[in-house]
Amino acid sequence: MGEVLAGGLLRAGWQAADLVLLARREERRHQVAEATGIAATLDPVEAVRGRAVLVVAVKPADVPVLISQIEGAVRQDQIVLSLAAGIPTSRFEESLAGVPVVRAMPNTPAQIDQAITALCGGVHADEASLAAAEKVLSAVGGTIRLDEYLLDAVTAVSGTGPAYVFLMAEALTEAAIREGLPRHAAERLVRHTIRGAGMLLTAVDEGPEHLRAQVTSPGGTTAAAVHVLEERGFRALVEDAVRAAAARSREMGRG
Repeated sequence: MGEVLAGGLLRAGWQAADLVLLARREERRHQVAEATGIAATLDPVEAVRGRAVLVVAVKPADVPVLISQIEGAVRQDQIVLSLAAGIPTSRFEESLAGVPVVRAMPNTPAQIDQAITALCGGVHADEASLAAAEKVLSAVGGTIRLDEYLLDAVTAVSGTGPAYVFLMAEALTEAAIREGLPRHAAERLVRHTIRGAGMLLTAVDEGPEHLRAQVTSPGGTTAAAVHVLEERGFRALVEDAVRAAAARSREMGRG
């Protein structure tokens, strides 16, 4: 996600000279520098020096090690923007005394600047800190501010949500092929159906229940399909999936 965000910043008009990337391995350092044109380093202290916003885009399990590497180098006039799933702002604040910390959860549509990112501020994050974080995150899509206790649910809905859609696309494609459609046709039909439905959902004021009703004529083909989904517990499965993802996010936050 760090590399994705860096690419989005460049597309949004930021200059490569204003950015620096931190990698853990020389091979990876060379790879990201070549791919983005942004200077990359293996030295955490060098990476944070002189930077207004420090984006933490590591796996949750790697956060404690990273904090131990930078805690003596981060100043109170810098902002730590964490994208690490499940990790509360307090985890950073324990070691980075007085430093504004903003926690955010983007999602993979950031790759095409279509992310939705929820964010919240820690105890030292003021309006200016949140605005600075939003400026960075808006390079790859929209943002929404929420209270921190809701971020685990956000992780389970929008953070994990693209995987639910992709799994649906897989299943729908396989079903189409079993119904006799050639793969190339099945894939194109499914991709454009999901794309169009998503665009319609975001373009109109009506909710999803209204849009579903519009296409579900009594006794028609859609009604037959929806009946099967409802009878087999589709809603309950989605709810259980979201609950499981939120629970896992909370577990990661507890370390």
